[in-house]
Amino acid sequence: MRVIIPPIKSQGIKTKLVPWIQALVPDVSGRWIEPFIGTGVVAINSGFRRAILSDTNPHIIRFYQAVQERRITPSIVREYLEREGEILRKAGNKGYDHFTYIKDRFNREHDPLDFLFLSRAGFNGMIRFNRKGEWNIPFCQKPERFRRTYVTKIVNQVRDVSCLIQPEWRFLNKPFEEVIPIATEMDIIYCDPPYMGRYVDYYSGWTEDDEHHLFELLSTTKARFILSTWHHNDYRKNEMVQKYWRHFNIVTRDHFYHSGGKIENRRAIVEALVFNFSANIQKHNYGVEPKPKQLMLLEERVEYITQQLSRADVV
Repeated sequence: MRVIIPPIKSQGIKTKLVPWIQALVPDVSGRWIEPFIGTGVVAINSGFRRAILSDTNPHIIRFYQAVQERRITPSIVREYLEREGEILRKAGNKGYDHFTYIKDRFNREHDPLDFLFLSRAGFNGMIRFNRKGEWNIPFCQKPERFRRTYVTKIVNQVRDVSCLIQPEWRFLNKPFEEVIPIATEMDIIYCDPPYMGRYVDYYSGWTEDDEHHLFELLSTTKARFILSTWHHNDYRKNEMVQKYWRHFNIVTRDHFYHSGGKIENRRAIVEALVFNFSANIQKHNYGVEPKPKQLMLLEERVEYITQQLSRADVV
């Protein structure tokens, strides 16, 4: 399965886990519902023509709405990044002066293109905001960040995403409490909330009360759901799994996860997928064997993505 990588970057992005997640998705006729869209990598690769995608971070939602409405296009992104990247390269204080200028402008005007710039020029690929809702990540200290090849890479990602975002996808800036109840028995909910007990790089924070409320909502939903979380690492277990999620089916696998700015936080952990439906699971740890029907669906998604990208190349 070819994984389409989104232009928005953040720590904890699920790019390498997308095939694993998609292999577990059951055959449903309804919508893909994602209350924590984050970078959008799982939703973009879902293959669903109807979706409800939400996040409490309004800047992520504004960006993808702009792409969907063609207010942000590959050519617009190229022109913007080439212009701002050249100014950054020549700016004083080794580029930091222009980074600060973009940051201040973004905090005033909330331009989605400035958000894209900051997400790619911020330290260590992090997205974080302070309590006032202002950008709170420093410059990566690379004034030549936006070289031609890097700009082209981002432009191609915008192109890919614009091909896959469907007219029937709804982007919402709402908390998960308002999104999950929308789901019906025909839908699939995918949840990737902040990880309790790990570094929280999230717009509005995350507490155990939030985890408990999420558990209550997913326990009563008529829809099928998949929840991403962490299971354990070399030092400790995720207490929330034992406290809440053990009541559902769980599969796990090793994953090298970048979490936070400190080197000591970048270690392999065991990721977990929690779900409320039956699947052809061979063993608890390290995997799920897709059913033949699921394999067919995955092949159809790959074919659909390839067709969309081919059409974009022609245009």
